[in-house]
Amino acid sequence: MTGALHWGVQAEYEDAAGRLIAAPPATVQAVGAALGGEGGAVGVHAPPPLMLHPGDRLERPLDLVTEDRRPLHLEVTVGPGVPLGYHTAIGPGGPRAVIVSPRRCHLPAGLRSGGWAVQVYSARSEQSWGIGDLADLRDFGGWASATGAGFALLSPLNAAVPSVPIEPSPYLPSSRRWRNLLYLRVEEVPGCAAALGADLDRLVAAGRALNRHRHIDRDAVAALKLDALRRIDAAIPPTPEFLAWRRSQGEDLERFATFCVIAEDHGGDFRRWPTELRVAGGPAVRELREREPRRVGFHAWLQWLLDGQLARAAAAVPLMADLPIGVDPGGADVWSDPDLFARDFSVGAPPDLFNALGQDWAQPPWNPRTLQARGYAPLAAVLRAGFRHAMGIRIDHVMGLFRLFWIPRGSGPDAGVFVRYPAPEMLDILALESVRAGAVVVGEDLGTVEDVVREEMQARDILSYRLLWFADDEPSAFPVRALSAVTTHDLPTIAGMWTGTDTARLRAIGVPVNDQGTAVMRRRLSRAAGDDSLETADVIVNAYTALCASPSMLVVAALEDAAEVVERPNIPGTTVERSPNWSLALHRPLDQITASPLAGRIARALRRG
Repeated sequence: MTGALHWGVQAEYEDAAGRLIAAPPATVQAVGAALGGEGGAVGVHAPPPLMLHPGDRLERPLDLVTEDRRPLHLEVTVGPGVPLGYHTAIGPGGPRAVIVSPRRCHLPAGLRSGGWAVQVYSARSEQSWGIGDLADLRDFGGWASATGAGFALLSPLNAAVPSVPIEPSPYLPSSRRWRNLLYLRVEEVPGCAAALGADLDRLVAAGRALNRHRHIDRDAVAALKLDALRRIDAAIPPTPEFLAWRRSQGEDLERFATFCVIAEDHGGDFRRWPTELRVAGGPAVRELREREPRRVGFHAWLQWLLDGQLARAAAAVPLMADLPIGVDPGGADVWSDPDLFARDFSVGAPPDLFNALGQDWAQPPWNPRTLQARGYAPLAAVLRAGFRHAMGIRIDHVMGLFRLFWIPRGSGPDAGVFVRYPAPEMLDILALESVRAGAVVVGEDLGTVEDVVREEMQARDILSYRLLWFADDEPSAFPVRALSAVTTHDLPTIAGMWTGTDTARLRAIGVPVNDQGTAVMRRRLSRAAGDDSLETADVIVNAYTALCASPSMLVVAALEDAAEVVERPNIPGTTVERSPNWSLALHRPLDQITASPLAGRIARALRRG
């Protein structure tokens, strides 16, 4: 394959069929300009960080100021007394960032655990206000832990814009650093009962009435919860605990909270705001923050509440977070730090045999040049947010740490090019944050993935991802260093596949069906189930029994399968008019599902010792 492992524009790439594809010269030139020079070869505005690892030999002695402001002299090697972290080298050429990374991610010896994959929004209880929330997750976690599960893999909880229409996809967040207020359990907010008084019963009844419909109305949920939360906030003074936490989060939280205030007034896409409000550091925004301190403080307070409720859920069962590949181009992260993004491009996938048009995910890529010049601080911040209250993190589309397919705005995927990222340095940051958090890392490496990606994952103690649907081998031959599952949110549930309902639904809404691929997946399911004549519940149990007997360190069962759900959470490539993507709740309350014989049988399979 053309293109070295260093970062820059990849003028040629190999497609899924092994053909060498030349990228359009105009796109190569445009990307090179965005990177600061031809192919990203020139234009660095700051020296890149010096990446070191324990045991490395030094080219010359170094004088450091460590992260905790201690002086440290290194003579020949990075010895055992050198702390991991983000330091500064002092020398005649001026200060330079020095990052000492363990190189490998946290991976406990003897790790072997079974867990549940949970789409949090869909996992409603009778106490929910139309959407699954963090209290539901905590209660589910208590049941899961009591029945032998070791963790829960969550759909992303990242923040959506607090203005209608609210984006349903957890993989297109406004911010990857902050969380979605819809997941708050209002009744558990301190001061709720006193602030709302007799009106609490009315709000609770209105919220629970939203559970009558399986389709999740996020706009209605937001209206009810924000009304209640604003009234609580207005009735109680800020606590010392909240104020201390807010100070500790710094300017990043203030900008996010300010974005939310402006979005309430002008809509969720900052590109449509009045010109003077599009600049996060501009005088108009500073004036707004001074004029509306209570409104800005309200959104900061919501994040504090979310952090506390998530911590309580994590105390019930260890949680594995999910990190999306990107963010909404009109959302808070891009508004807060526009120079970090290549805003004239979006990320996607090139045309291939299965999708002749390719894919455009409408998410602006990080500019790798800017990321490197900032010492990878934005990456570290996103990872820390993901690792918070988590035993691990799943990185969606892990190939994005190595290269991304950039598509010029206004063009189709056939005009895109691959852009290389500084993968060794980014993996060093990932390892450092993983070790600091004491949390494992799983890389979603499904589909066409370069050999170097899986080689680096192995070398860095990053677990791979394996699916029964895609595996030629039986689960007994799955790799040890993997998180293994039957399906994902984008693929058929076991009941949908076994009954044929999934295929029928795709045809009904006009989605092309790969009959050959579907037949292969069903044969794999039949092989794991052991008998073509079984009822659906027995097929589900047998499939997970086979999966849990695999050597993989981690396995997960989809909560949808415990409820025999036939609809997949998301059908890629469809619009909301054709499919209620990310908006279907489980068809029974959560406590009824966990009390079912089927959930109990799957839970017993997940006990892996």
